[in-house]
Amino acid sequence: MAEQKAKQFLEQSPAEDAAAYAKNYKAHREGITPQESIIAYDQWATYDQDISNGRYRGALLAAEAVAQFFPVERESKLIMDVACGTGRVAEELRKLGFHKMHGLDPSSGMLQKARLKKLYEKDFCYYVDSKRLPIDDDVYDCVVVAGGFGEGHIPTAGLKEIARIVRPGGLVCIVMRQEYLDHVSDYKGRLEPTMKEMESAGLWKMISRTVVPKYSFDNDGVVFKFVVC
Repeated sequence: MAEQKAKQFLEQSPAEDAAAYAKNYKAHREGITPQESIIAYDQWATYDQDISNGRYRGALLAAEAVAQFFPVERESKLIMDVACGTGRVAEELRKLGFHKMHGLDPSSGMLQKARLKKLYEKDFCYYVDSKRLPIDDDVYDCVVVAGGFGEGHIPTAGLKEIARIVRPGGLVCIVMRQEYLDHVSDYKGRLEPTMKEMESAGLWKMISRTVVPKYSFDNDGVVFKFVVC
């Protein structure tokens, strides 16, 4: 399904859009392993250029969602940007008054580009799954994840680890392509049920689930927001 859709987009799109989409698909193709995805990001030298020009709106959508939750005192909020890549979310957050940010990404190549922008007070090169990160409990006012969920990306098992590092009353914001909920094998019938199980267990409470148009390469996205308990 995903491969067929990718082929159709490549055939129907202008050359520049098709080239950018091909690189994005390389990091998200069906059956890709986390290590293969990391290598694809490490080798994606034109990432910032390829996701510009309205092709990817995840960073903007994520920053706006975080800003809605924190209408005041943004400069004092400590944000963890998970799957931070080259720092596109942090760039948007800074425009909205957030300044205390940490970044985490499994791609050392992406982090090297982010460091040049001097957006993060700290950065961490780790892959998020069920294993405990070298980060204490209840550290952050917010964890934001834009584009970190997909084939070979953060698994369903990583949700609890994301919630663990957010203080009670803090925000978890996840922005992802809507179709991945059904097309990614690890997420189908698992990701949203796990979110609900975590709410039943008192780990967090969902405050919104919003479908947004033209999230990535004309595909709809979904923005989840949770308050950590």
